Amino acid sequence: MKNLFNKFFNPKKYSADKRLKIIEKDKKTFKEKYEKQLNDVQTSLKNKDEISFLHAGHIGDIINVLPVIKEISKSHKCNLIIQTNLPAPDVYNSHPAGKFYLNKKLYDMLYPLLIKQSYIKKVELYNNQSIDINFNLIRELPINLCFDNKRYWFHIAGIQVDLSKKYLEVEDHADLRNKITICRSLRYQNPFIDYSFLEKYDDIYYIGVSEEYQSLKNNIKNLKFYECKDFLEMAMIIKSSKAHIGNQTLGIDIAEGLKSPRMLEVCPYFPTTQIHGENGYEFYFQAHFEKYFHVLNNK
Repeated sequence: MKNLFNKFFNPKKYSADKRLKIIEKDKKTFKEKYEKQLNDVQTSLKNKDEISFLHAGHIGDIINVLPVIKEISKSHKCNLIIQTNLPAPDVYNSHPAGKFYLNKKLYDMLYPLLIKQSYIKKVELYNNQSIDINFNLIRELPINLCFDNKRYWFHIAGIQVDLSKKYLEVEDHADLRNKITICRSLRYQNPFIDYSFLEKYDDIYYIGVSEEYQSLKNNIKNLKFYECKDFLEMAMIIKSSKAHIGNQTLGIDIAEGLKSPRMLEVCPYFPTTQIHGENGYEFYFQAHFEKYFHVLNNK
C-alpha cells in the first residue's frame, strides 16, 4: 500500500525506492552467479600457461575481443573457442546468422582471419572444451552495455589494453586497392546521415551483404559491389582501401583492428562503437561526415 501511495502521490520517492530494489537485486545476482566466475579468471591467468577463451558472437564482437587476447598472449598460449548457434534474443530481419548470434557459415568465413593472427595458437568450434575465460558472460552480467564494445571484454578478463594499437595483421589485397569502401548494416543507422554526396566520386565499393548494398545504392547510384569470399579477404580489401566508411558493424571493427583510414557513422541511440588511434574519425552529423571524408580522400 505504501508503494502504491508513493506511485501516485510521491513519484520521486517511488522512483528512488524502485531503483534501490533493482540495485539490490543486481548485487545479489552478481554475488550468487558471477563473482566467483570472474575471480576464477584471475586465478587462471596467474597459474596457467595456456588460456582458452569462449565466444559465441556476433562477428564484430569476436573481432573486438582480439586486443585482450593479444595482450594475454604476451605471457600465455591462447586458444579461441567459438560457439555457434547460440540463440540471440534481439533478432532483426537482416541478421546474417538468422536467429543466432553466429552460425556455422559465418564461422567458416571468419576462421581464415582469426587463424591468420600469430598470437592465437588455435581456433576451433566449441565441443565442451575446458574454458578459462568465457566472454559470453558479458550478455548475462547485470550491467548496462551502452559503452564502448571493445571495452566490454576488459571487464571479463580484468585486462586493460591500449586500443590505439593495431591488433589485426593481414596482407594487402591483390586487386582491389586504393578505393573508398563501405560496409553499412541496416541496423544502427544514423537518421541524420545521407550518403548521396558520394555519388560524385568514382571507385566506391560496397563490401558487405547484397541486401545492404541494394539499400545504399538508392543513395549512391554509381556504387559498385564486391562480394568477399570470406572475412580475411574483406580485411585485406579494407587494409588496401584509401578509406573505409561504416556504421557499427563488422567492416568498421576490422578497420579499427588494422588502424587503416576509417570513418564511423555513430548510432545516436546505442553508441557502442568508438574510434581509437590514428587515421580514424567518427561522426554523428552530415557536415562532419563530409568534412572528414574530404580529409581522408585528399591524403
